[in-house]
Amino acid sequence: MDLPNLDMDVLRTLVRAHELGTFHRAAMEVGRSQSAVSQQLRRLEEQVGEKLFVKRGRGLVPTEAGEVVLGYARRILGLNDAALRAVRGQLLEGVIRFGLPGDFAESWLPAALGRFNRAHRSVRIEAVVDRNRRLLERLDRGELDLVLAIGSPSRPDAHLLATLPLVWIGSRSFEPIHAPGAPVPLAVFDSPCFFRQSALAMLDRAGIPSRIAFVSPSLHGLWAAVAAGLGVTLRTAVGLPPGVRVLLDEDGLPAVSEPPLSVCIHDGQRSLGPAAGALRTILVDEVIGQLGAPHARSVRKRRPIRSRRSSSRRGVRSRTLS
Repeated sequence: MDLPNLDMDVLRTLVRAHELGTFHRAAMEVGRSQSAVSQQLRRLEEQVGEKLFVKRGRGLVPTEAGEVVLGYARRILGLNDAALRAVRGQLLEGVIRFGLPGDFAESWLPAALGRFNRAHRSVRIEAVVDRNRRLLERLDRGELDLVLAIGSPSRPDAHLLATLPLVWIGSRSFEPIHAPGAPVPLAVFDSPCFFRQSALAMLDRAGIPSRIAFVSPSLHGLWAAVAAGLGVTLRTAVGLPPGVRVLLDEDGLPAVSEPPLSVCIHDGQRSLGPAAGALRTILVDEVIGQLGAPHARSVRKRRPIRSRRSSSRRGVRSRTLS
């Protein structure tokens, strides 16, 4: 059966509408009426045979089929633009200020930057590795052009790429994780920190005593402490160093009750130049490629532990990530 050719203009409008949140704003940007853009979307839905977007409040939310089409659309458009630049000899220049948390810096960032550098050698990238809260603050002050962050999906500039479950993480070499009846030693960031608050709250709800055994301002320091057996920590399973492992039921820690965290790319709702736009395309492609399969598939399901006592820390639900 012959498959239809998807219209590049429609795909570009679709991607931009998702980034801006409404077809009205996308229509203004591409110089078409909203009815014309809506008609384009209906034609695309007829081609793929699935509903791609649903309205939620004043915004648009992609369906499961819409997420698939958006992922491929970004790749198709990125290849199209790269091919045209290569043939025309168009060189991108300038400086891009890009921020990301340490979770991603060593695991897949080198591959993404390598791809970008091979295509755009005249562009200088200034990468900032920091905690999520600080990166977004710098983006809002105009000190960064793009930020990849964990959490903050409700920001108006958030473009959701993937979700990550939280897991308990401990040393690969030191057993047991903690002595029966003794407080669980925790390795955490300094306050304020969502992971720290969530770890304490979950242990409290399970009636398991805990103590702060190590505090670090950096992810490198945190991983070093966990690998050395100083304590366990609560985090995502992205970018784990060799000396640590995801803990399972038999390690005696409570089931993780927090919902998965969102991985989003942010632009501060500012228009991106060609260089930053090209980097954004590669970053989106790399994140979806790396995180497309949920990490939860590799983590054994935990049995819930009944609460044995209440605590004054019960109910801590801050979503501020570090």
